[in-house]
Amino acid sequence: MVGMRDVARKAGVSLSTVSLVVNGTGYVSDDMRAKVREAMRALDYIPNELARNLAHNRTNMIGVIVPTIRHPFFATLTAALQREFSARGLRTMLCSTADSDKGEADYVDMLQRHMMDGIVMAAHTAHPSGYWTGIGRPVVAFDRYLGPGIPSIGSDHEQGGRLVARALIDSGAKHVVMVGGPRSQFHDLDAEGAFDAGELAEAGVTTFPTVRYYLTLEHALAAAGVRYDYVEAGEVSDFAGYADAMRDLFDRYDDVDAVVSSDIGASLCVQEAIRRGAAIPRDLQVVAYDGTYLADIAGVRLTAVRQDVDALAAAVAARMTALIEGESGRDGTRARDAAASSAAASETMTDSTAEPAASSVSVGDGRLLGSVTELVPLTLRKGDSTR
Repeated sequence: MVGMRDVARKAGVSLSTVSLVVNGTGYVSDDMRAKVREAMRALDYIPNELARNLAHNRTNMIGVIVPTIRHPFFATLTAALQREFSARGLRTMLCSTADSDKGEADYVDMLQRHMMDGIVMAAHTAHPSGYWTGIGRPVVAFDRYLGPGIPSIGSDHEQGGRLVARALIDSGAKHVVMVGGPRSQFHDLDAEGAFDAGELAEAGVTTFPTVRYYLTLEHALAAAGVRYDYVEAGEVSDFAGYADAMRDLFDRYDDVDAVVSSDIGASLCVQEAIRRGAAIPRDLQVVAYDGTYLADIAGVRLTAVRQDVDALAAAVAARMTALIEGESGRDGTRARDAAASSAAASETMTDSTAEPAASSVSVGDGRLLGSVTELVPLTLRKGDSTR
């Protein structure tokens, strides 16, 4: 097997010069660098990537933790993250918590032992915020709140709620039913004693920023005098739970004329409506939230609020890269500064639909506890499932 000593002999240079060229460190003259590279080509020398990474205290590996890759949104997001990290010379290691016996704890252990450079956390966690803030290495949350100092990237779900509200109110909807995860997710930070139960229920202080679109939609519908209800389905990986929820919805509400749910829920709603002889959108309007490929193959081209997955993945990758490069600074000071800056730089996104102020959720201190560092705007794609 060809090694660096063979390259050094072939090029007529020292071993240390070859090491500098291979690892891209130190100063080497252009002439010397050309000799080394020519010798490497002549000998078909392939650098030991593991050794190079150890020299730079890097693995070029990012752990990506999602609830399940069976869900179309997380499958699409994972693909986009892989492309973005690959473009930056980084590889991804996937952990699907619902599809594996191993959870995030194994990935955190690998991160702490420098077996990966960072973690993207896009799944729910039962660990308290101190667990994540105490890791001391790069962690970026996606649509989750993990604790102070942990940057979070996500869609502007309050804007998403306003987009749905405007579409349904303008269409003359009379009774809107929302179908989503357990309602307890709307205020799951209660365990940390941040607010009392009443304040939490109103403010939506949560580790799940996605619930803000439901809260925003409810406020807007209430302001417009439109009746609304919420039906709980299972966790994000419980597809059967969503099918059961749709059957229950039609059995419980005979006057429902609009349903809002994820792409999966909306698709199952269309199927159930067709089985029951309801015409879409004349009898029932359906709005999907996510806007993945599933919204186009549900039997009816669904009106959908689309999350910009490519922009989200680019933002996550950019933030992770900044944290990793910062951590390589002396004593990790740059990493800590970058994390603090991420936590403080909450961006306010506005959309052009100019909904009335009453449709916006007033979350008070929830902006500080449970907030998202960077918000990416959404778009409404009009389909054939709304009037």
